[in-house]
Amino acid sequence: MVERPLWTTQELLAATGGALHGQVYGAINGVSIDTRNLSSGNIFVAIKGDKMDGHDFVVTALNVGAGVAMVSRVTDAMCKAGAVLLVAEDPLRGLENMGRAAREWSKAQIIAVTGSVGKTSTKEMLHVALSASGLTHVSAASFNNHWGVPLTLSRMPRNAAYGVFEIGMNHSGEITPLVKMVRPHIAIVTIVAASHLGNFNSLDEIAQAKSEIFSGLEKNGTAIINRDSEYYDMLAAAAKAGGAKTIIGFGKHADASVRLERVALHPACCCITADVMGERVTYKLGMPGEHMAVNSLAVLAAVKASGADLARAMLALADAAPAKGRGVQEQLSIANGELLLIDESYNANPASMGAALALLAQAKLGKNGRRIAVLGDMLELGQFGARLHADLAKPIDLYGVDVLYAAGPLMRNLWDAVPDGKKGAYATTSVELSGHLLSQLRPGDVVMIKGSLGSKMGIIVEALRKQFTAVKKDI
Repeated sequence: MVERPLWTTQELLAATGGALHGQVYGAINGVSIDTRNLSSGNIFVAIKGDKMDGHDFVVTALNVGAGVAMVSRVTDAMCKAGAVLLVAEDPLRGLENMGRAAREWSKAQIIAVTGSVGKTSTKEMLHVALSASGLTHVSAASFNNHWGVPLTLSRMPRNAAYGVFEIGMNHSGEITPLVKMVRPHIAIVTIVAASHLGNFNSLDEIAQAKSEIFSGLEKNGTAIINRDSEYYDMLAAAAKAGGAKTIIGFGKHADASVRLERVALHPACCCITADVMGERVTYKLGMPGEHMAVNSLAVLAAVKASGADLARAMLALADAAPAKGRGVQEQLSIANGELLLIDESYNANPASMGAALALLAQAKLGKNGRRIAVLGDMLELGQFGARLHADLAKPIDLYGVDVLYAAGPLMRNLWDAVPDGKKGAYATTSVELSGHLLSQLRPGDVVMIKGSLGSKMGIIVEALRKQFTAVKKDI
């Protein structure tokens, strides 16, 4: 039996209302907006961004094997290179229409995840847990914005049993159009915290923006909300207003329907005992940190709500692993020993900083080792930035950080707030700080690196990996 293509030419034309120039040969089994990860037969969507215009790469895309390119303007060079689909509006609108069509066809149970912290990790846990029961389609990386969500929808296989979508926002009103494309049966809010606070006047406004996820719930859908949050009641009310039939609270709260009873924290995993709607369960999670343990409860709630197999899901969670830049641990060889790198460099806000420092506290030190926090600026905090950076002195002390290395003008506020005995080095940029750090590391150290993407702390992670060889694990 021949496998059905992801898209047929007729479906593309019907979804986008476009006009085809040239002929499409072969099956169309993928959708891409980037020539660097384009596979043969993909649809290349020429999105125009702030810095680059995809139309400049259409000929390249067709020459390297794209089956068709979706554009808003056609040139002779494009037509010579291959098939071109001209859409009346810009290609992003065409991609959105493809996403809506794919959602209309899908028979999958659809789950949407938002929150100030933990969206991607929760999505990855859902992928592992639900895959034990059926084909599960998920957002790649953090494809959670105005192009990432329709791109993920347009890539969803017809035979997927489950679809998991991460939905993010920087401003009020951004979640609503995305969730109305996704139309989830189940919507999860992990936590409300001071992320992107510079674009809001208060946490209350952030909570209101997160509650938009319930505006797109399918009729009689399920809302899964962190019961420990001070915004639980507000979010639950928004879920009811959005038509949720079932509201499930998760967390440590006594009234949580999915409640954490006990968690044993280990350097590379957690062992969890929980009450899942009256059923007492014990399972291992292959990610360290209490925050991961709590979010795994939301995963089990979604498994139950979707009708997937809970026992298989719990077994599968033992194999869950942190996503890149979100707590990945790596043992590196250094002169006369080893050190442990904890890569938290993907992004940062005050809540995720606290969770990362707690993770550093749980890590196992080598002989004479130190707990070293290497922190870059938390961005988009607006007028609250200086205070929220200085406030990190409390978790620095609480979680027993031995040495602080800090980069960026905002981190200067933390640097000035910590005792001199904890100060390693301060620099205005991650590049400058990298040289100070690498020359002062020693065997037994545990080094945790974190900051907002714009602070470029990944540069330091890569510098460590370049200077120190990864220790090969026994198979």
